[in-house]
Amino acid sequence: MYQRILLAVDGSDNAFRAAQEAIKLAKLSETSTIDIVYVVNVDKIKNELLLAGSIDNMELARQRKIAPVEQALKEANISYQTTILKGYPGPEIVRYANEQQVDLVVIGSRGLNSLQEMVLGSVSHKVMKRVQCPALIVK
Repeated sequence: MYQRILLAVDGSDNAFRAAQEAIKLAKLSETSTIDIVYVVNVDKIKNELLLAGSIDNMELARQRKIAPVEQALKEANISYQTTILKGYPGPEIVRYANEQQVDLVVIGSRGLNSLQEMVLGSVSHKVMKRVQCPALIVK
């Protein structure tokens, strides 16, 4: 099955649902590992820092976003590693997935309506179109 699964997370409910699906897939093989990838969006760093008050608080807030997924993986006894990238989420996830030669990308859907998706595009759609492996988008 899938040996190396990239799970893109952002702290949202959709990302947690994606994690649940990644866990189901990882359990199909005893040797599967999950790469949790969180991308710090360069467009939002200043706002995050203003809200957090300090770099340490900002890092703590990011860890809180990832913690539920890590906890679920620990409880499921799934091997994982966490990587935090900086940049624009779509291109960074694609770059990481292609460079690391993962077998599958699992990502949550943001639930944009058709007009929003046409105007803005979605990270999951951008990832799906550009990765060199299968991608699972979880609603």
